[in-house]
Amino acid sequence: MKQNKKTTVKVKDLCKNYDDIQASNNLNFEACQGDIIALLGPNGAGKSTLMNMIAGYLAPSSGSIEILGKDIAQFPLFAKENIGFLPEGSPLYADLSVYRFLRYMAELRGLKKDAVIKAAEIANINNVLQQKVETLSKGYQRRVGFAQSILSNPPILLLDEPTDGLDPNQKDYIRGLIRQMAQDKTIIISTHLLEEAEMVCNRIFVLDGGVIKAQGTLKEILNLTSCNNIAEAFRKLTRQEN
Repeated sequence: MKQNKKTTVKVKDLCKNYDDIQASNNLNFEACQGDIIALLGPNGAGKSTLMNMIAGYLAPSSGSIEILGKDIAQFPLFAKENIGFLPEGSPLYADLSVYRFLRYMAELRGLKKDAVIKAAEIANINNVLQQKVETLSKGYQRRVGFAQSILSNPPILLLDEPTDGLDPNQKDYIRGLIRQMAQDKTIIISTHLLEEAEMVCNRIFVLDGGVIKAQGTLKEILNLTSCNNIAEAFRKLTRQEN
């Protein structure tokens, strides 16, 4: 079925170096419409670095990234127009109300206020639109960041720890929303929650030391590692058991 879906993200020979540290080392993969990809790995594995390069916030040391068939180095604005990004930590304007923050972000994208209303409804934050961001709980701030990422209804979503700080009910809601939205999008999630990768994603990439140690469906990874579950496979593929 996947072969009938168009390729939306193509990463080729991608590297990112910080002096002597190689944060990303020769990464290669393609993502298609309908994919929900989990990036798993210990701290420092290179998950956030990869997402920041795809989003255009970090320039690769070498290699290339294509978004909808166009190299982001040559067409950076096109790439940003087609990507929604929820970075780690939900950077927000604390002194603005939720509505004013989302309205401002929408105006930067040339969007009308209808986009704010729709995104707020999808993220289930209508009840806090008039509150200042700084008064919100961590979970609500994360949901405001999620709403910001979907304002333009982009075909590609990059979500760094999308359920961080959410209570169990909120986690279930956002996970269900991600599954629903993936019908016509490509969604790449960085997460430390192994059960989230198993429950939500149809492809899993295990990273360690800037290298993709394994990629595929859960079944493919378990077969590759001869493991019974994702936790066991994770330990086997990363430094924790080396």
